[in-house]
Amino acid sequence: MDIKETPDMWVLSLQQRLKIPDIRNAAAHCAAEIETSIEKAGLTASGPWTFISWNLPRDSKTLFDWRICRPVVKPDLYRGKIPLLHLEPIMVAARTHLGSLRTLFTQGYAPLVHEIQMSRHEFSGESREVYHDWRGPGAGYQRIEIQFGLSR
Repeated sequence: MDIKETPDMWVLSLQQRLKIPDIRNAAAHCAAEIETSIEKAGLTASGPWTFISWNLPRDSKTLFDWRICRPVVKPDLYRGKIPLLHLEPIMVAARTHLGSLRTLFTQGYAPLVHEIQMSRHEFSGESREVYHDWRGPGAGYQRIEIQFGLSR
């Protein structure tokens, strides 16, 4: 587990209330919209896709708030339809998952949650997935950084 500060970022972002199984379809649809908006506005992507969740549930049936973000170089002027947001740095406990999406929760999330629970830190309710190396939903290898916001 690494304790670190996230970068200060400007992102194009869409938010939805959904269940964990809905993320796959929502991500595909929203990512296409965001990429089109970046191209039309003449923006430059400046980092990996980031998913932000609030109060991520431990089951597949509970609704939660989810946001997909694509970091961009801050424009002087932006008039696109998709919101441009400023994400200020937060402190997180992080772990990088190397493997398939099938093992993201068991081999990525679960060990990190355990480490945080055994530490002096407390969850803020915000969590993030940073897709450093995304090879498609069925690929056997991904490099996804899991981050849990810390309140102390």
